[in-house]
Amino acid sequence: MSITRRDVDHVAKLARLDLSENEKELFTEQLNGILKYAEQLNGLNTEGVAPTSHAMPLVNVMREDVVTPSLPIEKVMANAPDQEDGQFKVPAVLE
Repeated sequence: MSITRRDVDHVAKLARLDLSENEKELFTEQLNGILKYAEQLNGLNTEGVAPTSHAMPLVNVMREDVVTPSLPIEKVMANAPDQEDGQFKVPAVLE
């Protein structure tokens, strides 16, 4: 399988890209290089190799949910540009 100049033109049109003639030629060469490399990978013997989604066997990478004390309201509001009744005051976005 290889990418033709016509394929590059078609994808450029779908993506609404205005490519120069040099760019079209360059992308055709680069995409064919990628496909050639992928074809090499298809030739590898993967018999007995289990499919993986990660290089490391990860099970659950989530940390434990631990309750910790919050910051005091005074410290939270110390850098607020505007506040009212212990809450951040922001300009209205709806009328």
